[in-house]
Amino acid sequence: MTLSKDFGFGEYEVMLRDAARKFFTDNSQPDQIHRLVADNPDLHRPIENKWVPEQWQEICELGWHSVCIPEECGGAGMPLVAAVAIAEEAGKAAFPSPLLTTYNSVAVLKACNTEAAKLTLEKITCGSAATLAMTNQKGSWETTDTDVSVINGKLSGTAYFVQDAQKADLLIVSAASSDGISLYAVDSNAEGINIIADGIIDLTRDQAHIVFDQVTATEIAGPGQGDKALTKAMPAILCITSADMVGAGEWLLQTTTEYATTRVQFERPIGFFQAVKHPLVNVMLEIDQAKSLTYAAACAYEEAPEQAEELSRMAKSRASDMAVFSANRAVQFHGGIGFTWECFVHLYFKRQMHNQVLYGDGKYQREKLAEHLIGADGNN
Repeated sequence: MTLSKDFGFGEYEVMLRDAARKFFTDNSQPDQIHRLVADNPDLHRPIENKWVPEQWQEICELGWHSVCIPEECGGAGMPLVAAVAIAEEAGKAAFPSPLLTTYNSVAVLKACNTEAAKLTLEKITCGSAATLAMTNQKGSWETTDTDVSVINGKLSGTAYFVQDAQKADLLIVSAASSDGISLYAVDSNAEGINIIADGIIDLTRDQAHIVFDQVTATEIAGPGQGDKALTKAMPAILCITSADMVGAGEWLLQTTTEYATTRVQFERPIGFFQAVKHPLVNVMLEIDQAKSLTYAAACAYEEAPEQAEELSRMAKSRASDMAVFSANRAVQFHGGIGFTWECFVHLYFKRQMHNQVLYGDGKYQREKLAEHLIGADGNN
């Protein structure tokens, strides 16, 4: 397998990344995010969905939400690495928005390759945010596991672990019937839908389980085709999630390194001591490994689809392990202040902990990778 130079990350992708970096720097500084989502440290506080919808509208005006939507549907038609670059910057800013869930939904809709899916992509191009409702109560990320059923075109049941559900205008729902798994698009405010917020540790996101009661929906992938579309889109979903972790890891590393150069103990900056400097180097190495794998997987998704699952699961495995390590070291090396609510580190710590299990943690990804490479029966 030979991938494009720099994983297809060309001039236009660089310009897009730099523009995104400036936008998040101007609109999503850690103190701003902390005031927005962490204003109440009460353990028994109500579950709230805190974000700035006006910033989402700005992103839509810039066209970043539709970078990977085909031109025929009104998008920019750029490769996945463009969305990965923006996702990395969003993770670095711990930005609360439905941007990443919309990217995931776009990947699924493109994999459906039906007229109904293309019409739904056009709605997203016009500014509608989307999210996936594909997971059962057990938290299984298998594409055939859903607690939603469809009878006569109407959805009933419950979808669990739905990301940024309260921000989404559109739901891409996986539903089972006797003929197999289908996919449906439905407005989040449609009659018969009840969005019930979940309490999660990540303050920069919301999560919910959604109850469907005889909901009329638009079929975007027929029976037996829905799970195939989800499987085809999964490498892109894993890449987007991994990029978010890479970005958050970069912020944690930079912030902790700066702290290690200013915090003095025993008359020396704590970064002078090997017990601090060596683990920080290890964090840097893990971030670089996760980032390289993520961009390689995103490139393979476009250029070598037969390698996309392998590389994307490697990326998510490495990124999940890195997320835990980078967050742990950041809290540890910030010492007593690192455990406090006032320290911005906890925003990224919690985002990393949420991401590392989203769509399967490192262990899960390695198990799926082994099945893919060796075969479930242990034979090639």
